[in-house]
Amino acid sequence: MDFRRLKKNLKKDFSGLPAQRVAILGDSATQMLHQAIRGYGYEEQLNLEIFEADYDQIERQIYDPASELYRFAPKFVIIFPSVQKLMHKFHALPKEKQAAFADVYLDDLQQLWNTLNNRLSCTIINFNFVEIDDAVFGNFANKTAFSFLYQIRKINFSLMNLARDYRNVFINDVAALHNRFGSHAAFDARMYVSAKMVFGIDFLPHVAKNTVDLIKAASGKIRKCLILDLDNTVWGGVIGDDGMEKIQLGDLGLGHAFTELQMWAKQLKERGIILAICSKNTEHIAKEPFEKHPDMILRLEDIAVFVANWENKADNIKHIQSILNIGFDSMVFIDDNPFERNLVREMLPEVTVPELPEDPAEYMPFLRSLNLFETTAFSQEDGKRTSQYQAEAKRREQQQQFSSLDDYLKNLNMQSVVKPFDAFHLPRIAQLIQRSNQFNLRTIRHSEQEIQTIMQSENYLDLYFTLEDRFGEHGLISVIILKAQEAGIAFIDTWIMSCRVLKRGMEDFSLNKLVDRARAAGFKKLTGEYISTPKNGIVKNHYHQLGFTVQNGHWELDIEQYQPRNTFIKEKSE
Repeated sequence: MDFRRLKKNLKKDFSGLPAQRVAILGDSATQMLHQAIRGYGYEEQLNLEIFEADYDQIERQIYDPASELYRFAPKFVIIFPSVQKLMHKFHALPKEKQAAFADVYLDDLQQLWNTLNNRLSCTIINFNFVEIDDAVFGNFANKTAFSFLYQIRKINFSLMNLARDYRNVFINDVAALHNRFGSHAAFDARMYVSAKMVFGIDFLPHVAKNTVDLIKAASGKIRKCLILDLDNTVWGGVIGDDGMEKIQLGDLGLGHAFTELQMWAKQLKERGIILAICSKNTEHIAKEPFEKHPDMILRLEDIAVFVANWENKADNIKHIQSILNIGFDSMVFIDDNPFERNLVREMLPEVTVPELPEDPAEYMPFLRSLNLFETTAFSQEDGKRTSQYQAEAKRREQQQQFSSLDDYLKNLNMQSVVKPFDAFHLPRIAQLIQRSNQFNLRTIRHSEQEIQTIMQSENYLDLYFTLEDRFGEHGLISVIILKAQEAGIAFIDTWIMSCRVLKRGMEDFSLNKLVDRARAAGFKKLTGEYISTPKNGIVKNHYHQLGFTVQNGHWELDIEQYQPRNTFIKEKSE
């Protein structure tokens, strides 16, 4: 994708696309970066409403409480400092102060972040620095703190550590992009001299993609599932024709390319990405390498859903989606066959289908460059996701043995921990709020920073719910946030639940516990609202089904008249 295409997107109709307010603060020219980010937002079906600060106004915009930045009230603030300005500041210092340059810079940056956080509830996207070697010290620059190269590398490393202390700060790794595409692509000396533009035209789409990837992830638009073909994708050769002993795997020859892809998939699984198999094969033949081949990295226990048959792959992906209960836009399908890729693109346009290179040796460099699975959070529960979906498959199999749903639910022996939010569970709570789209009554995204504020406020009552049964743990699956309104009334600001636990009575159990906590806090009435989105239609009748009635445009429930709803879930103390 080139800059011209992104610029043409600016003339297209953004109405109807979900909007996000974004501010760009830079110490160099940012007009074309602005255009690239907004244009790439259109590619991802986002209406990025952008405020672009005047040239070199980072400090003024943040430190001035009456600045245009705060009047705009963005949800995302992009801080884009240039390495060229940084180098000028470094060389302007007396020699005795240059060795401490990185520490002073980071202290100043932390003060900017703190000021911004004190005045605005937002997500900060801070660019790191591409490397410039001023060639003053040559290779000795790596050994002396008086070299600019030493200081810039120290700043980039320290930025990573500093950002870990801020739940709402994320690093746009333009240094990595610079390393991937090279300085000749990233920097145009003539453009810098004439227009103070520090990134070349051809580099801007890559920077824009990195930025929009972060905005999407922080807004809950992430990919959760990697679906893999087998023959000539996970291994070389055709298992049904060549047999297990002749497929290409391991460290020798072309087999190494397929081993690398498996290693990548395994690492994604351990990070929390769901792995599924979709192959035209006889099932027991397709599974044999997973069970017996010594060079396989992936094993059956790594796969949440394994589908191998002779049906068309679009229908099989629909079947995978029905089991996982996630959106098609959360899925990535990788297949070496152009026919299969085009079929899935035509029949399931929401599924991401990369145009895999013909040469398997190019698979991994290409896939890594796409950044398919951006995230802004990682929790301990992510690593358990595959086992949770495998347990769900066992539950579905067990359900077939019961004549009624009630008998099946009784047999599950379900238990739930119900607790107020705490620091330990905060990353998972934020994940659920950011990523849940279907069982989400209002789809209001609270950042981790905002959730921390809610936890500490007397105006809110917050609860998280876990669920486990005799097949295993679902983990933390639901969060509810109540906000105090006028005397005796609490508004349901947030009610989110994982779709993995639908139709098990969790809605009834949650309401029982919510009413108990609200009554203990002195509330007399609960009010809520449903805000429709393209994805949350399953909860359109949620409040009606739970006994709420419509009053003055909102759903209301009288706590004093409430009778607990029947459920087969028991509360468990941790």
